[in-house]
Amino acid sequence: MALSVITSGKIAHHLKGKMGLLGVLIHSSSLCSSLRHRHHHCSSSSSSSSLIPHNSRNPDAVFSDSAPGFSIRRYESTKAQNQLDSLFVDHDDEIQVLDFPGGKVMLTPEMRFINESPETRIKCYRVLDDNGQPIMGSNFQEVSQELAMRMYRNMVTLQTMDTIFYEAQRQGRISFYLTSIGEEAINIASAAAFTIDDIVLPQYREPGVLLWRGFTLQEFTNQCFGNKADYGKGRQMPIHYGSNKHNYFTVSSPIATQLPQAVGAAYSLKMDGKDACVVTYFGDGGTSEGDFHAALNFAAVLEAPVVFICRNNGWAISTPTSEQFRSDGIVVRGQAYGVRSIRVDGNDALAVYNAVKAARKMAISEQRPILIEALTYRAGHHSTSDDSTKYRSANEIEHWKIARDPVSRLKKWVERNGWWTDENELELRSSVRKELLHAIQVAEKAVKPPLADLFTDVYDCPTSSLSDQERLLRETIKRHPQDYPPEVPV
Repeated sequence: MALSVITSGKIAHHLKGKMGLLGVLIHSSSLCSSLRHRHHHCSSSSSSSSLIPHNSRNPDAVFSDSAPGFSIRRYESTKAQNQLDSLFVDHDDEIQVLDFPGGKVMLTPEMRFINESPETRIKCYRVLDDNGQPIMGSNFQEVSQELAMRMYRNMVTLQTMDTIFYEAQRQGRISFYLTSIGEEAINIASAAAFTIDDIVLPQYREPGVLLWRGFTLQEFTNQCFGNKADYGKGRQMPIHYGSNKHNYFTVSSPIATQLPQAVGAAYSLKMDGKDACVVTYFGDGGTSEGDFHAALNFAAVLEAPVVFICRNNGWAISTPTSEQFRSDGIVVRGQAYGVRSIRVDGNDALAVYNAVKAARKMAISEQRPILIEALTYRAGHHSTSDDSTKYRSANEIEHWKIARDPVSRLKKWVERNGWWTDENELELRSSVRKELLHAIQVAEKAVKPPLADLFTDVYDCPTSSLSDQERLLRETIKRHPQDYPPEVPV
């Protein structure tokens, strides 16, 4: 419903009484001009819905000064009744605003399109340079020697585990593997910033988070070999870890499905008043899935305490980010959905730790979602099913492995602090390698889960169709025993 501009206080009060909460286009000023002239001017002007004037000398009356034209949290819209109560004062140099559902919007006679991308890219937060030297003027929370050394040892352990399990797959001892090489800092440093009460919904490149929480090398090995000690009873692909004890949801293969689930889990924490948050991880490829967009909007609207951590490693399998989206990476997408966001150097363990620690504090204390884009590089192949040299140069891979390796960067920093030596390094890598090789020997000798475990934990009471499937499988094994693995108990 469109209304003409009203200039007379008497007419406005009359409309206020007649129309109640209807929005009114107001152009308030002193009645120094004739009512006839003003009325003629208003009648010929374009009509709009629910517009109110605003004194430019007092912007706080309508807008929060924390962001141009908008409040920080929600764009709260007042009722027309309350608006009219505050309108009948003298105003000079009025600014018209549209009181639209969702918040007030300033109006302008200029036709101006928002640029498709900013002139300069969003800056990336960093603490250590490539040589492990603190950047001049960087302000970050000091990390204790104990915490720093635990972070470094875990990063080395993760790197060693990836190397040995990758070799085990190439030897045919496990069916599949996927490494986190080049992304160790995101794994370990982010894990260090959370507490065990925080719930983790990972993708498939975050075993370091579980390692930090106390998952043993033997437990990792049992899962990859799918033996009877595997918590998933051999029903998941290798590297699809999960642990209730460590608040770590089991990895799910479909891309980005964990994101809206993480928001739901975070909302449940909020409803229960828990002093904890949810963290969910995903790659740049996951942001092209609809689940990513649904999750960010879901989290923003419900103000759920969830931290989204995107590992932007440059490649979604064989698709580079340049062919995946035109925006300035991932960080700008948070702002579009009303989610506070930051870009961080994902190969700088101290920067990741500080950014994630601050994000966790905001998520819990302010009950809001936070998006972190960690710039890194997938220095290994996507998985053992991939040969990345087919779509990117070997020189590019080698540069990131040598010049920008996150493990080497942190090592240089702890060495400079006098906390680490070459002897410590040799001892650590040798010890981890021996422990892993022993874990593999144990896992290979362990029996496989029985056939019946394929059909348990699906329903509380097995359905008729599930029972039929088990019966048909057993009949098939009897007819073709040579095609069934002899080490799996029937």
